[in-house]
Amino acid sequence: MDKGDAYTVADLSLADEGALRVDWARSRMPVLSALKAQAEIDKPLAGMRVAGCLHVTKETAVLIETIKAAGAEISWSGCNPLSTQDDVAAWLAREGYSVHAWHGQSVEDFYWCIDKTLEFKPTLTLDDGADLIVRVHGEKSEFAGTVIGGTEETTTGVHRLRAMAAAGDLKYPVIAVNDAVTKWDFDNVYGTGQSTIDGILRSTSVLIAGKTFVVAGYGHCGRGLAMRANGMGANVIITEVDPLPGLRAVMDGFRVMKMDEAAPLGDIFCTATGMKDVIVGRHIDNMKDGAIISNTGHYDCEINIGELNDRASSKRTIRPENDEYTLEDGRKIYLLADGRLVNLAAAEGHPSEVMDMSFANQFLSLCRLAKEAHSMENQVYDITVDQDMDLATTKLETLGITIDSLTDEQISYSTDYTAGT
Repeated sequence: MDKGDAYTVADLSLADEGALRVDWARSRMPVLSALKAQAEIDKPLAGMRVAGCLHVTKETAVLIETIKAAGAEISWSGCNPLSTQDDVAAWLAREGYSVHAWHGQSVEDFYWCIDKTLEFKPTLTLDDGADLIVRVHGEKSEFAGTVIGGTEETTTGVHRLRAMAAAGDLKYPVIAVNDAVTKWDFDNVYGTGQSTIDGILRSTSVLIAGKTFVVAGYGHCGRGLAMRANGMGANVIITEVDPLPGLRAVMDGFRVMKMDEAAPLGDIFCTATGMKDVIVGRHIDNMKDGAIISNTGHYDCEINIGELNDRASSKRTIRPENDEYTLEDGRKIYLLADGRLVNLAAAEGHPSEVMDMSFANQFLSLCRLAKEAHSMENQVYDITVDQDMDLATTKLETLGITIDSLTDEQISYSTDYTAGT
């Protein structure tokens, strides 16, 4: 472990490799690059201190340098014990950023890193999963007084924060970046779908075609994963608890059933629900010899690993991020990435192109809070429609794509309630 006054990273000598990764991400994130260029002039975050708790990846590094260009001070930790890219963390440390993150943390390490980011008394928080915000509202509440607002990146975190707001416990306004259309309808669908398949393949190298692939949850993340698995030739089964996405999955051509029914059929399982105990002991009891189980939801509670351990007579790591559990009856079950986010723990997370929009939303939301937080209530706020539309337009432009515009006559027609047959 390498430590300095402002950083704690695995190996500072990896910085050159990290620099190459960040260069690649930067070249694929034109929207954020444009925002950075303007921010260097306008300095919309001057005087702000931003504490971030978000996966330390090459894309996050581009976001961090954009926040700095806008005039803010920064301190950063990872939001998952297995998602930090150590070479990127090393590059950030070498560049002078305050970063406390490494791959393979214990739970105690994880919260120690979050606490380190709070020591400089942030005015803004940026979160993925709400662990930082909850920390500021709980064990480290002494730091809440300086915070004027925060942002939240993912579905699980937004759910936690809306519950906090409903209970009257939220101490500052938070913008739900996850709920922007330019985030959840692209990052969650296309990013999660591709990167989860990537993580499964890196940790198993199995053939997807012909396999029965069980996806638990048909929200945006599950839908993206099912789409990609189907495109690679898998026979996809969806499990759900909500009738609306369940019906949507049926209409999209997938088999839908209970996990109890899917358990003996699946070759590969992946949870994407944000709920605990989606795969439990009784499901494992009925799985095939050689079944692969994984998770792409934010926390590691979707698979009940304790009940898997209870049934195992032995365990060994067969490949990186792939543990083989031999059950008492001789069957072998393979758990990927310790049940944590397989797309980040076993792969590199979402492609840079899709994170371009998500992180542009993060940056713009921080700028909005810096300007407007004093007049906002302690609630969870959505991204504005105008911001969503502007980002989508800019992204299309960077892709060299133009679309039609309504004429004045068409605009008038669209609001003319007297027009009919």
